[in-house]
Amino acid sequence: MYIEMVVGGLTIDPLTNSPVLILRDLKGEKTLPIWIGVLEATSIATVLEKIDVGRPMTHDLLKTIVNDLGARVLRVEICDLRDNTYYALLQLDQNGRCIQIDSRPSDAIAIALRSGAPIFVLDTVLEKSKKEAESEKRSTEAVNVATTEDKEKLKEILEELNPEDFGKYKM
Repeated sequence: MYIEMVVGGLTIDPLTNSPVLILRDLKGEKTLPIWIGVLEATSIATVLEKIDVGRPMTHDLLKTIVNDLGARVLRVEICDLRDNTYYALLQLDQNGRCIQIDSRPSDAIAIALRSGAPIFVLDTVLEKSKKEAESEKRSTEAVNVATTEDKEKLKEILEELNPEDFGKYKM
């Protein structure tokens, strides 16, 4: 089942310095973070902040091409998450003919924002994203625990060392 979502904002991941697009459902109960490129983040931000850049950006150009070909963007669907990569479809209507175009979510959302088209996320994608986030959190915690245990072992070894153990090397 698809859940309608809106752009909740853009932020920066403090660990990677990568832009993160935050989608949230209409009730504000579910969120979906998607790491995106700087150019896509810039394109999305110009729409969100209503910035006039003077000349058309790539996503403006694509919107114009779609419109000039007699089509319109019906909706964006984020339909899959595989190997930490999100997949999306642009759903177009051209004179009653439904056209699906494979897209990166960031590009599809940049076009949807310009077209006023709704954004939908498949519920299984939200579940996969949540599971991956939990798995990543457990991995990080395990590394932190291992690091703490390693520090304690190293401390014990160093405390038990005798200066004579180093032979001719003085400390």
